[in-house]
Amino acid sequence: MIKNLGIGTGRRKTSVARVYVRDGNGKVTINDRDLAVYFPQGEHVQMVRQPLVVTASENKYDIVINVYGGGCNGQAGACRHGLARALCQVDHTNYTSLRANGYLTRDPRMVERKKYGRPGARRRFQFSKR
Repeated sequence: MIKNLGIGTGRRKTSVARVYVRDGNGKVTINDRDLAVYFPQGEHVQMVRQPLVVTASENKYDIVINVYGGGCNGQAGACRHGLARALCQVDHTNYTSLRANGYLTRDPRMVERKKYGRPGARRRFQFSKR
């Protein structure tokens, strides 16, 4: 049986990530695929790994992530948020370093809803004087 050391839920924009931290040697799996395969862009891979680098636990744990919703950037941010929360659960001494780097803060920026009588959230139709 697999034992989860920590579980964290991360959110960013419309993405939600469930993160499970297990004993292992540093393998990160997202939706049953390797981290580098799921996020081909290097900046997203770095973003997901940031909490591990800050807490110096890159080769201590295996990370299993289920993520859905949103795009690449939102999903990477959700993974980072969830991983930071899960690492806090594993070892509470990680809290100060993760908080100082802003990985435990949920980014509140969302897409503004479209209003009636407008083509977008704030854009107006072109004004015609005549």
